[in-house]
Amino acid sequence: MGASIGLVAGGILADMLSWRVGFFINLPVGLALMIAARRLFPESPRHHGRFDLIGAITSTLGMGSLVFALVHAAEAGWHSPLTLLPLLAAAVLIGLLLVNEWLVPQPIMPLWLFASRERTGALLARLLFLGAMVGFWFFTSQFLQGVLGLSAFATGCTFLATAIPQFIAALQVPRLTRKAGNGPLLVIGLAITLAGLGWLALTAQQMAGHMAMLAPMMLLGIGQGLTLSPLTVAGIANVPQDAAGAASGLVNMAHQLGGSLGLAVLVLVFSAVQDPSAPAPVLLAHRIAAVFASGAGMLALALLLVGGLILPGGRRPPSTS
Repeated sequence: MGASIGLVAGGILADMLSWRVGFFINLPVGLALMIAARRLFPESPRHHGRFDLIGAITSTLGMGSLVFALVHAAEAGWHSPLTLLPLLAAAVLIGLLLVNEWLVPQPIMPLWLFASRERTGALLARLLFLGAMVGFWFFTSQFLQGVLGLSAFATGCTFLATAIPQFIAALQVPRLTRKAGNGPLLVIGLAITLAGLGWLALTAQQMAGHMAMLAPMMLLGIGQGLTLSPLTVAGIANVPQDAAGAASGLVNMAHQLGGSLGLAVLVLVFSAVQDPSAPAPVLLAHRIAAVFASGAGMLALALLLVGGLILPGGRRPPSTS
């Protein structure tokens, strides 16, 4: 529902005022949520401990440097100092993060959480899934407006073909999980998403009209609705209660980092497609088709990870006894 309302409202604001106005919507929404949370949510018990400041700093700066390097490489190439230096900084900072998390008594990212094959597979699959999906949302809007000439409002309305099926599919997840199990449902969701994004890549390559995009976008919505919740379940499965917050944090980290890194990689793919003789809309369509094909590759790899790491332990529905 949030995706549907946001896309349509964003299209209206972009048409009437400016696309920049969309960023200011987050301010009143965020303030309202902060006030509501303080008034409505009970305070959890306090625990004594020491904040892992080094872990917080190295993780934030390390991942930020990596994303910056990938995005800058698309503009200036891999030989640019502003590409190489952030890459080196990212390697050093992430290395320091791992050493710190191994040594400190209360790490922000307990490394033992990665000992679970199912949890590690869920985190890696989530990285790849979000990379492909953020690429879909980002580049589809460019295709609809830059290639097909739709307005911002019409583009937002077109995304309802994905948002509404996703909402409906997500409501069916509890019932389907009881019948099939978390692992098999995750495989089905990823397979449907992969089919939708592969179909969309062919549609973009052929520069078909927006009506031809509705069916693959609907598949993507169904696939996303069936995938995200099972990925979350696998990411926090069998975690002790005192580590539930850390495990949930890792799931959110994989979610946000997957979108950032995935989009950075897809920007590299986008910039690598060159054809000086092609008209601008044609070149844009070919670039976006390559992006969608690469996103489908990410989903195929995620499907392999789920089949090898999650499915063996997630075939049966969870016991209700």
